[in-house]
Amino acid sequence: MPDRAELKSGSKGEETRQRILNAALALFHERGLENATMREIAEKAGVATGAAYYYFSSKDAIVLAFYERAAQETALQIDQVLEKTTDLRKRIAGVLEVKLGYFAPSRRLLTALAAHVDPAHPLSPFSEATRDIREEDIERFRRAVSGSRTRIPKDLEGPLPRLLWMYQMALILYWIHDRSPGQQKTAELIDGTLRLVARLIQLSSLPLLRPFRRQVLDLCRAAWE
Repeated sequence: MPDRAELKSGSKGEETRQRILNAALALFHERGLENATMREIAEKAGVATGAAYYYFSSKDAIVLAFYERAAQETALQIDQVLEKTTDLRKRIAGVLEVKLGYFAPSRRLLTALAAHVDPAHPLSPFSEATRDIREEDIERFRRAVSGSRTRIPKDLEGPLPRLLWMYQMALILYWIHDRSPGQQKTAELIDGTLRLVARLIQLSSLPLLRPFRRQVLDLCRAAWE
């Protein structure tokens, strides 16, 4: 007889897990993260409450599964974007476009999650629980940079993808609170700041900017350590 782990990872178990996840996300979108209960999630998924807890120990665990699904489902789209151009600005813009397009139906959920920025909270994008997802995301920016035709100074190759990830997080935070029609203000902000960011990266290899670059990197290390 298969054990609990085998049941959970089997095709039927995975189907049930995805059904619970889909039901939870639908409720989160309709009623908000705080208002939905595990009992209601189970009812919407057509399973017993105990079964919902069997697959997900809490709503936090469901949100983490949502993060993981987002990372998996956007990966191929980002790969396709990066294959189309070696222009750094267009590559970064493409990554951002994929992300915002994917998360557009979940803006209400992301608004609720934006309250959890403290790294001590498991749902924080800076927490230990989200480390693997965060590092995967940073790796995509690393690929966006390394595959571009822009020359990157050696000492900037390591920190730059993390800086771009933080730039992305700031844009997402602005986007989820943007009430302009079609989030037009966010589109304008991305267009304007991305031109500046790409230009600064291009200029960063100039010898004249080496002292400035060193100061920026020292500040980054101090913040991350």
